[in-house]
Amino acid sequence: MGKISESELILNKDGSIYHLNLKPSHISDIILTVGDPSRVYMISQYFDDIDFEMNRREFITHVGKYKGKKVTVMSTGMGTDNVEIFMTELDALANIDFKKREPKQRKKKLKIIRIGTSGAMQEDIPVGSHLVSDYAVGLDTLMCFYNLPQSEFETKVAIQLQKDTKLPFTPYVVRGSESLREQFGEGMIVGNTVTCPGFYAPQGRELRADLKNPQLLEALNYYHEEGFWLTNFEMETAGYYAMGRLLGHEVLSVNAIIANRIKKKFSKNPNKIIESLIKKVLDQI
Repeated sequence: MGKISESELILNKDGSIYHLNLKPSHISDIILTVGDPSRVYMISQYFDDIDFEMNRREFITHVGKYKGKKVTVMSTGMGTDNVEIFMTELDALANIDFKKREPKQRKKKLKIIRIGTSGAMQEDIPVGSHLVSDYAVGLDTLMCFYNLPQSEFETKVAIQLQKDTKLPFTPYVVRGSESLREQFGEGMIVGNTVTCPGFYAPQGRELRADLKNPQLLEALNYYHEEGFWLTNFEMETAGYYAMGRLLGHEVLSVNAIIANRIKKKFSKNPNKIIESLIKKVLDQI
């Protein structure tokens, strides 16, 4: 790959990457991510100190030290469209020489841990629990635009899910980092997460607008293949796992279960569940 043009790799006047507004020196090898910008502060309050802050759009960044280790925490906003921007520009910060506009010969592998909220789609997953995502299933179309390698098992699940859910496209299925799951997932429920391109109809919720697929939640709830069950809904994990595979980074998603869709329950204190998950992750860094 040759020199990358200024219309493809867009830099701000100060030399920072376009959307994140960061320079390569601003990031660490360990990146914690959240969707909600306000949750950046929920994590960085535990840092020994904060060396750098950047606020740009929904992308809020704090860089500091936790027990002597340099850690970056960043918000992405909601959805895999934001995750694509985030992961692509984060990788550029690590693996592209901005002055030469060329990929570096030696690639850096980042460790990226998403700390998010989610709703369970199995009755036996209690509100208030923590779940680590083994596989993620993308019901969005982001990977229609990338050449994503998938295993035989991942492809089999994707094809069967399209039939069961009657989607007009094939979902994508990607496994997260096994090494990070061993490091951060101790004591958590191990599940397989469904990533949706919206919060309401794409997750089977109906308020006033009619649903095109009113049986979606039931189809996902009952699906299983060789002991593989779908456990929870959210809006980013599959994008993280897919972009991580494409770009060569270790990525893991951990979820605070704040709702159970089958029991129709929602937590009365979701921040308490999120707070305990944050502490659990920080203690394993």
